[in-house]
Amino acid sequence: RSEDDGVIQVGDLRIFPQSWKVFKGDREIKMPNREFALLKFLAENPNIVFSKEQLFEAIWGYDYLGDSATVTVHIGRIRDKIEDDPASPTLILTRRGVGYYFSAES
Repeated sequence: RSEDDGVIQVGDLRIFPQSWKVFKGDREIKMPNREFALLKFLAENPNIVFSKEQLFEAIWGYDYLGDSATVTVHIGRIRDKIEDDPASPTLILTRRGVGYYFSAES
């Protein structure tokens, strides 16, 4: 993990929180705002497990109409974009029965 100029880097994944950009190697990965916000939140809090409800409240807020299943859908979309093998993720991991976390050891 590198935090030069606020950049979060794990392996070949680089997240630029200030410019809302994500790169995997030299390729920019386009993400809608909520996906980026979710990835950024997890990456800024590495190795901390958050429940779907906590993530929903942090990203969507209390007033948003929806539920925590939205988090599962967004995590899947993010994994499809940033993981080498989305079926066996190494960056955004699941702690079964608890929630999701960003692994800074990848």
